[in-house]
Amino acid sequence: MLGHGLVVLFALCSAVCMAIGIVVRQRATMDLPADQSVSARMFMTLLRRPLWWAGTAVAVAGYAFQALALVKGSLIVVQPLLVSALLFALPLSARLAGRRVTRREWLWAALLTVALAFFVLLARPGPPDRPATLLVTAIVSIVCTAVIVGCIVIARRMEGARRAVLFAVGVGVLFGAVAVVTKYVMHLLDERGPLGLLATPAPYALVALGIIATLLQQSAFHAGALQTSVPAMLVLEPIVAVCLGAVLLGEELDVDGFELVALALAVGAMTAATFSLGRGEGAYAAELEMEAARAAA
Repeated sequence: MLGHGLVVLFALCSAVCMAIGIVVRQRATMDLPADQSVSARMFMTLLRRPLWWAGTAVAVAGYAFQALALVKGSLIVVQPLLVSALLFALPLSARLAGRRVTRREWLWAALLTVALAFFVLLARPGPPDRPATLLVTAIVSIVCTAVIVGCIVIARRMEGARRAVLFAVGVGVLFGAVAVVTKYVMHLLDERGPLGLLATPAPYALVALGIIATLLQQSAFHAGALQTSVPAMLVLEPIVAVCLGAVLLGEELDVDGFELVALALAVGAMTAATFSLGRGEGAYAAELEMEAARAAA
């Protein structure tokens, strides 16, 4: 029980850091021109901004907490808990914007909290099955890569909400894959030690995926329509991670009957609350972006 409690604690710490990182890095991109999305010019501009580095540092700390949670915790438990990042982003974003959290937002936040509590109580992962074969892993990798590249290529031809949604889908899939690779890397670290881990390609692949995911996420923040992009990536990431964990690592839920129905309702409530809160945050962020654009003009 203590081990499960630590997993939940580390996951919630990760969510707090994720929330701070998201809010700060969103603020760092507000005055950038729309035509700089997914460009070397945008990244070079951000690299010269201390605010962006501060947000990135906090996001890296969040990833470290996520990795600690995955040492003993299942993807089935850890990843959905990261959706709670919006609970922490809500008051922080409101304070930075100089506004008060509305009653409607608090109600959705309360629903998300209750749904998360039910999820933690009900989600019991069963013993992991055999890892997937090399062929299955290769096929899954090719499919995920095709989806991510397709989202980027199509998004660059779109504008507004459609561009943000496509970037968010790519980010969700990519971060879901990062979570699975992180779980595998932590398993290798526990089994072989640091030197044995460094002798495998897994940690280097993880670093590369993490850098690409961070850059793509920044493009999603900059694409506009944050009320669509942020909730979409937060919800899609655990879905992809859990599905990939089941296919590649053999992780499965040990629930049935009434518990399965209750778990499905909890996930549905979490999804609805996340999108509702995200729409509210995105509306305020859009106002701030317009103000920044007018000030720059």
